[in-house]
Amino acid sequence: MPDDRITLGHGSGGLLTHELVRDVFRRALANPLLDPLDDGALLPDPGGPLALTTDGFVVSPLEFAGGNIGSLAINGTVNDLAVSGAHPRYIALAAILEEGLERALLERIVQSAAKAARAAGVVVVTGDTKVVERGKGDGVYLTTTGVGPLRAGFPRTDRGPEPGDVVLVSGPVGDHGAVILATRSGVSLETTLESDCAPVTDLVDALFAVDAVPLFLRDPTRGGLATLLCDLAEHGGCEVAVQEAQVPIRTATSTLCDIVGVDPLHLACEGRVVAVVSADRANAALDAWHGLPSGAQAQSIGELREAPAPRVVLHTRYGGARTLLRPTAELLPRIC
Repeated sequence: MPDDRITLGHGSGGLLTHELVRDVFRRALANPLLDPLDDGALLPDPGGPLALTTDGFVVSPLEFAGGNIGSLAINGTVNDLAVSGAHPRYIALAAILEEGLERALLERIVQSAAKAARAAGVVVVTGDTKVVERGKGDGVYLTTTGVGPLRAGFPRTDRGPEPGDVVLVSGPVGDHGAVILATRSGVSLETTLESDCAPVTDLVDALFAVDAVPLFLRDPTRGGLATLLCDLAEHGGCEVAVQEAQVPIRTATSTLCDIVGVDPLHLACEGRVVAVVSADRANAALDAWHGLPSGAQAQSIGELREAPAPRVVLHTRYGGARTLLRPTAELLPRIC
């Protein structure tokens, strides 16, 4: 096997593994906690409760407009910590590589992960590498575990979301799903649409900075905004009334969905936040988000209302209304 491809020997634990970890992973991800390459990282005392998350990433294709599986893995883990109310700090990263993978592609993925980690203010402190036979790994799978200290006063204990509260979204929805969908479908749009793959920590920080402590906080990944809003309705035991005209969706995303017959509200985001805040803090929260590049197109999209049963009602731009449901199955498998 040429030197520019991954071989089964790279997963043997011997010289080839040592060289791969040294020349690809450690070189890109170098930091004092990772550099010893011990079996585990020795982390400083956080001084309080921790949030922990773990995830697997199997996105296809491995590279897409706006990112690749490396940046997606880091940002996805950072975002799960951020919307859990934590300050993301440390990530463990494991890579399952397929025999025959181009080394240059692996280097791009790892370098992208390193760049995303630096941008998000986290460090990759430990990890693992395995190699499987050709045809059994689809290039690269990544798994991550992230940890960070919880913010004081969150999650809130005084109350949860209730009628009268306002639903905010930090920016256009469905971009990541649309990019993956267009690539797989072979649809070429005359647009620069890219995945929204990015850390959301600054958006969460902004809410706390203006005392708009969220009553519900999530990132709309698989299942999109629709699934998240259904979760919110069940969580609050109320109706989520959404104004279709106020939901930010890029024209390119909407056009693609019209072509392939998909609801953009079912498409995943990888750099957006949905927050429920009290009505008296909604304007402050929006102003704070609008002051950030990642929140410049944030919108208030609806409110919580009393209802006999949990539901999401989408009030259309034409004056009608319909119940918004979760997709019954995965519309776009291997989105992240």
